[in-house]
Amino acid sequence: MPMNRAHRRLCSSEGWAQTTKDRILPWALEHVELGADVLEIGPGYGANLRVLVEQVERLTAAEIDAETARLLRSQWGGRATVLHADGAELPLPDAAFDSVVCFTMLHHVPTAAHQDRIFAEACRVLRPGGVFAGSDSQPGFRFRVLHFRDTMNTLDPATLPARLERAGFTDPVADLHPESGGLRFRARKA
Repeated sequence: MPMNRAHRRLCSSEGWAQTTKDRILPWALEHVELGADVLEIGPGYGANLRVLVEQVERLTAAEIDAETARLLRSQWGGRATVLHADGAELPLPDAAFDSVVCFTMLHHVPTAAHQDRIFAEACRVLRPGGVFAGSDSQPGFRFRVLHFRDTMNTLDPATLPARLERAGFTDPVADLHPESGGLRFRARKA
């Protein structure tokens, strides 16, 4: 979903790529076994993709913005399959992935209903026993300033587990980072 100029600049920066590599991904994926076939929904400018491509055998990324998907394809096409697709309507077969991940992107999805469709699609494309995991930001002053005239629809950690269960997942967990306040979640497909 559209981002303002300052937000685009941050998310495409080397500093952000380093933050995701050093802090966000290790915390979000703690206790998560990704498996060989991984789908990332909403890779944005590829900060997480560049880390994941080194960790998994086969990586697919679904990016809603056509121009960004083309950019990612030109950068990573030899090592990852990059699709121009909405995470709520994935052009992928059922039970195709060991894990589905998304990081710091769900707050860009304009409605809870659209987020719920993404959750349902993640469940559909997962193999039985597969894991859906990720992270997202929580509202604070800096976060709100960064999202001025931007889509900002944050997840409520208190209601997220029930939403994941309604999408078909079992054992959903959502918790907040003790220092940054960021949200992480994980759930399994039965």
